Amino acid sequence: MVEVMASRARPFGGRWREIVPVVLRWGLPVLWVLWAGLAWWVEPRQSTEAQLDRDLATGQVVAFQRASGWADDGAYWGSRPRPQSATNGGMLVWTVPNGQSRYTLDASPAGGSYLAEPDPSAGVPPSWRDAQLAAVSAAGSADGDPGQRIGNVAALLAGVLTVLWLGRLIGGAPPLVGTRWFWFWVGLLPFGTGVLAWTYRELWRPPPVPVPGRGSGWRGLGWLILAAVGISLLVSVARIVFGTTVVPG
Repeated sequence: MVEVMASRARPFGGRWREIVPVVLRWGLPVLWVLWAGLAWWVEPRQSTEAQLDRDLATGQVVAFQRASGWADDGAYWGSRPRPQSATNGGMLVWTVPNGQSRYTLDASPAGGSYLAEPDPSAGVPPSWRDAQLAAVSAAGSADGDPGQRIGNVAALLAGVLTVLWLGRLIGGAPPLVGTRWFWFWVGLLPFGTGVLAWTYRELWRPPPVPVPGRGSGWRGLGWLILAAVGISLLVSVARIVFGTTVVPG
């Protein structure tokens, strides 16, 4: 009886080891495409005070926040920049109904805070923009901040993608092109490009046998530094050429 059960368990384990790479081979790129689309959509886009006034005039501002700059969560590529809240900050970030965020760096408060109704006793009547922002703050949005909801979905997709990749990297068969430490460092590249590189070289186009002198952890760290600089330069050039609407940030 024990031998029969063992013989049945073996094929099941073998099929599972065959199914997991196939699922990851297709699942990781699909998750990345979904994440990239949502992350691109909600990435803050630099705008102007004139655009802010137009959005206020047409009732397109559903949420806003005054800030002093951006805060990032660190090296994790799936994180998105967050405005550092500051009552008298010179940057104003606002969300429109389609979930996109815009910001301007030259919107210093004319007087008082936009986070509350203007105070008539102050003696200085509020500007038109002050009054509109105060009305948005008082009314709020019945559906909440759509940009925040889309951003949360993007963060969830990035988290699932990262967990699946790490689970396979740590608990799966040894990589053939580089060591586990090599791919760990490469996997930290911006925009999840390192995870895509691992998927391509280890799942889509793996060598038949381990590559002699596989990439070490130090080599992976070097690739991380060089490729991260190259990607940052490429994004900066693309933003200059195509504008912040196409390449936000």
